[in-house]
Amino acid sequence: MATDIAGFAALADPTRREIFERVAARPSSVGELAAGLPVSRPAVSQHLRVLKDARLVADEAVGTRRVYRADPEGLAMLREYLDLFWRRSLDSFAAVAEETFHDHADPTPDPTPGPT
Repeated sequence: MATDIAGFAALADPTRREIFERVAARPSSVGELAAGLPVSRPAVSQHLRVLKDARLVADEAVGTRRVYRADPEGLAMLREYLDLFWRRSLDSFAAVAEETFHDHADPTPDPTPGPT
């Protein structure tokens, strides 16, 4: 679960989140990413290192460049973490709804007959 938290912490920085969103949209090199951002190439590399450590991006050598892409396994861990809370919320909602239904249900029928 610590890795899950690391992913959220990595995405807390707005510049890092922007870099991640760009990489998730299209695999990119550091140079391509830095060209569209108001930070230096070394800063982009540092942000990518944090994202990689959090398993949100992976890289591969393509010629003399490193190309970064979203890491589906890391994203799956974040999704599983969020799904855990979603399931708990739905279970709590279902329990409250069931309790409310039973509290408002009339267990005994009205003994007086209605008009026939």
